[in-house]
Amino acid sequence: MAEKNVKLHNKSDKPDNVVKKEYEIVSKCEEIEKALPSFMRGFFMYLKGNVLPMSRLAYLRDIKFFCNYLIEETDITEAETAKDIKLGEFQKIKAVDVNIFIDYCRKYSVETDNNITVYENGNKTLARKKSSVSVLFKQLYRDELLEKNITDGFDPIRVPKPGEREIKALQDDEVMIMLDAVSTGTGLTEKEHQFWEKTKKRDKAILVIFLTYGLRLSELQQLNISSFNFNRGEFKIYRKRGKESIMPLNKSVTMVVNDYINNERLSDENVVEEHKDALFLSLRGKRMTERQIRELVKKYTSIGMKTSRRAGYSPHKLRATTATSLIGRGNSIFDVQALLDHEQVTTTQLYAAHRKNVKQDLVSGMEWEVERTEDGSGNKDDGSKDG
Repeated sequence: MAEKNVKLHNKSDKPDNVVKKEYEIVSKCEEIEKALPSFMRGFFMYLKGNVLPMSRLAYLRDIKFFCNYLIEETDITEAETAKDIKLGEFQKIKAVDVNIFIDYCRKYSVETDNNITVYENGNKTLARKKSSVSVLFKQLYRDELLEKNITDGFDPIRVPKPGEREIKALQDDEVMIMLDAVSTGTGLTEKEHQFWEKTKKRDKAILVIFLTYGLRLSELQQLNISSFNFNRGEFKIYRKRGKESIMPLNKSVTMVVNDYINNERLSDENVVEEHKDALFLSLRGKRMTERQIRELVKKYTSIGMKTSRRAGYSPHKLRATTATSLIGRGNSIFDVQALLDHEQVTTTQLYAAHRKNVKQDLVSGMEWEVERTEDGSGNKDDGSKDG
C-alpha cells in the first residue's frame, strides 16, 4: 500500500514543521496500538491523556516488545502475533514472569538471516521497561480486567541516585578547540574538509546555539528562519509538552546565524519547497535530520576532546556543557533550570555537583592557618627568625 502524502491545514500558531512532527509521532503510536490486543484500550487512553507523545511512543514500543517476548520466549500464550494475545492469557501472568522479562532485557540477541545483533541495556532502560509494564498492569487492574495488581510483586531495579551518575560535558578549553576547528577546519580529515568548505558557517551556528542555550536536539532541528526576530533580539522554540518559549539572542548567536543565512545557506530556488523555511539545511536542500546533526556534533566534539570520531559527544552532552558552564560561572541554579527547561531542579543540581574544581574553589576561601599566621602588616610568617 502506497504511503499517503500528508497535507496540513494549520490554523495554529505553531509552524507547519512542528505540527507535522507531532502528527508523525502520534501516527507511530496509533500504528503500534493497532498491533496490540484490543483489551489494552484503557491503557492506550491513559497514555494519550497523561504522558508526552515521545514517552507515549516509548511505552507502547516497550509493551509491544513485551508481547513479542511472551510469544517467542514463554509458553504463556499460544498467539502468533501480539494482537492475538487473549485477556485470559494475560491473566495468567505473575510478578515473577515480569521479573524474568526484565532480567531478559538486560542482555538478549536477535538473529536474522545474515546477522546476530546483541542488545545490552543499562539500569535506566530497564527501569523504563519496568515502568511501562507496571503502568499497563495497573491500568488493566483499574479497568477490572485483572483480579489483582501484580506490580506490587515486582523486584526493585537499582537506578543510580542523583549525583551518582557521571556527567559527561566538555570543559571550556575543549569548547574553544572545537570552535576553532569549525572556524578554521583544523583537525578535519581531507574528506571532511571538502564538506566543511560548504557547511562551515552552518556547522558553527549549530554548535554555538547548542552551547549557548542547551537546546534539545529536536528543538534545534525544528528551528526555522521565521523563528528568529532579529529586530526584537529573540527567537522562538517549541519545548516538550507543546510549550512555546521565547529565547533572547546574544551577540555571538546573532552574528553566526546571520553569517550563515546571508553568506552560505542555499538560495530558495535550490531548496525543496517543503523545507524553504527550515533554518539548517543539508546540501540537498532539505531540513537537516536529527541524525545528521548528531553526527556533526560527534565529529567536532571529538576534535575538541582529541579522541576518535566514535567517542565524540552527542548533542545532549552539549546541553550538559551549557549547564556546567553556566553554573561554573556562578549563575543561579534556578535560572539555569529555567533556561534548560528542566522539570525538576534536582536535574539541574546534577550539573552543579559536576562543576570542575568545585571542592578546590570551596576550600580556597577557607585558609584558616594562612590567615592566622599573617601579621598585622599583612605579611605571612614564613617561619624564619631574625638573626
